[in-house]
Amino acid sequence: MGENFSITIIKRKPICFLLLPVLLLVFPAIGVAQVHTVSKGDSIYKISNWYNVSQFALRYNNNLWSDAIYTGQQLNIPARYTVQSGDTLYLIGKKFGVSASGIKSINQLKSDMIYPGQILYIPRYKNGSGNVSPGTSTQNNYYNVSRGGRLSSGDFDLLARIITAEADSESYVTQVAVGAVVLNRVDSPLFPNSIPGVVYQVDDGGKYQFEPVLNGWINKPASESGKKAAMDALNGWDPTNGALYFFESWVPNRYLQSRPVSTVLDAFTFSY
Repeated sequence: MGENFSITIIKRKPICFLLLPVLLLVFPAIGVAQVHTVSKGDSIYKISNWYNVSQFALRYNNNLWSDAIYTGQQLNIPARYTVQSGDTLYLIGKKFGVSASGIKSINQLKSDMIYPGQILYIPRYKNGSGNVSPGTSTQNNYYNVSRGGRLSSGDFDLLARIITAEADSESYVTQVAVGAVVLNRVDSPLFPNSIPGVVYQVDDGGKYQFEPVLNGWINKPASESGKKAAMDALNGWDPTNGALYFFESWVPNRYLQSRPVSTVLDAFTFSY
């Protein structure tokens, strides 16, 4: 009991806790990207709310263009950057090793204009590391079409599914018209510039543009009629003559009802 004992205590540096302050010193305006492991009961909606990121940015960052996720799946949560005075998309992209076009896409920007204090999502992929843009198929299957040129099989399937979900019970002309509206939005500077961007767009009020995305019908397989209608729309048939909206004619929405009408087909009114 009278012996002296010498005890050496080895202190381990808390590397994971030191990393965040270092990153914040280097990039004081950025929120560090995170990885979320999907648990039972998770959904894109819940995860985006949990991390306070847009659903589109979450989908873009993971090339996830359906609501199907599984337990144990790891999703990359996009980092956020606060624009500083003198910043440009090019300089921000150079700072974080991503493309300016990728920053525009994940943030659904219509132009290169940004302003100090603006919050931007930073895409996960670095330049030259295989960045996958929204709607790009991971398979080597493409369609050559009149509108858009070379279209991925993923984009084609999504267009056919939104047609099926919205108008499978309507006439074939109406199905083509629904597909044409989606493509007209892709071409319009008022909407995202890709089929997935348009279909999964959430407005400023946090609402989906298309009800089947909200209720899950978008995830059902496309019908043969929907596929054919998608191809006809992609090859230039537009029964709406350029309409950007469609809605069931009885819907008491003052905004939609006030827009100039292009045509009425079956249960739908198409407008500009």
